[in-house]
This record gives sequence, C-alpha cells and structure tokens, in this order.
Amino acid sequence: MITIHDYLRYGKPMLLTEVGEAGQLKLKNAKVLVIGAGGLGCPVLQYLAASGVGSIGLVDFDKVELHNLHRQILYTEINIDNSKAIAAKTVLETLNPHIEVRAFKEKLTAQNAEHILKDFDVIVDGCDNFSTRYLVNDTCVRLGKALVYGSILKFEGQIAVFNNKGSKNLRDLFPQPPNPEDVPNCSVNGVMGTLPGIIGTMMAHETLKLIMDLPTLENELVLFSTLNWNFTKLKF
Repeated sequence: MITIHDYLRYGKPMLLTEVGEAGQLKLKNAKVLVIGAGGLGCPVLQYLAASGVGSIGLVDFDKVELHNLHRQILYTEINIDNSKAIAAKTVLETLNPHIEVRAFKEKLTAQNAEHILKDFDVIVDGCDNFSTRYLVNDTCVRLGKALVYGSILKFEGQIAVFNNKGSKNLRDLFPQPPNPEDVPNCSVNGVMGTLPGIIGTMMAHETLKLIMDLPTLENELVLFSTLNWNFTKLKF
C-alpha cells in the first residue's frame, strides 16, 4: 500500500495522471535487475532507487578504478580497489533506505544467469561486452523477461526495449554477435563522461514506464548522437 511517507517523497510524480497512486504502487512492488554498475548502470541505479522501485538487484564483479570516476558517479576515490557491487549497494541504501538492494558480486555466466535473473520483473542491460549482452538477452527470452538495452561509445548512444509482451529481442535486430576484434570500445576509443548519464537516464525512464505499463519503445532502436544532437529512431 501507499503510505504517508510515499506521498511525501513521491508526491510530484504521483501528480501525473499517467502515474498516480497506482503507478507508484507498481514501482514500489517492482523488482528490477541491473547488469553492470558502470557508466550506464550508475545513473540507472540512482534513478530507480530515487523513484522508489521497491527491490533492485545489481550484478558486477569488477572493482572501482581511478579512470572510472569521470563517468561512474556512484563512486569516489575512497572506493578505489573496492567492489563496485558493494559500493553501489551502500550508496543506494543511503539514497533511499526504504527499498531493498541486492548486490551480486560475481560475473554473469551461462551457469548462473537464469538463477540470478529469475526473481526479477525487468532486466536492464548496462554491460560493456557482447558476450554478456547476448547471454542476458537469451536468458530474458527463455524466462520471458522484458529487457531494457543501452550502449555507448564516444559521443553516441543507443537504447531499445526487447522481449516486452511479445516484442522482438536483440537477435531479431543483430542475429549474431560481431567478432570481438571488430568491435570498437570505450577503453580504446574513449567516451564523453556525461554520455552515460544521458543514455542511462533514458534507460531508467523506459524502465519506469515499463513497470507502470506506460508506452515504451516497441521494436525500435533509438540512436542518439550528442555531439550534434542528432536523434534517430529505427524500426526493426
């Protein structure tokens, strides 16, 4: 049920006709898993927690490094060499002590993916490699889970919603992962520090809409170039 505290904390979004008490209750009862607590995962996790999503899981086996800090804004220099999953959990519980946060300090693999994903309603893919991305997609298809997808490079990002109420999935758009040596990445090609915040916030926005049964991307890929503010939506 919605409490007095909920009205005081989430009153502004609840004023929206499309949200109201019913929408906020859906957020409160929702369980969302975020894969990756890096550049994209940080803003996604912050906004889901601040918005009152009742149960949030996060998967990341990595440690915080100095070069992460220009874009992974959940962390500070005191977190360097510490687990991202544990550091993120601590920050999120401070941001909103009225939600549950579960940290999975392990690498997502074919052996543990179904076990980790099965208890969550919506999955958010903020990972940075194609092998994990396809593993997450295929697991969501098997389990019937909606998947919010995003990726970033340099000044450009893209987002989509897969496998939602019969919609298409990643393999309908890109049937096979590319060869790793053919794929540019942020480690080699760089990324503007604010870009993950922009794309991650868009991913969080789609996640909240998914939970509240509001219109979301359907068989569409959004391409967003922030250098010249070019926004393209492709149907697939």
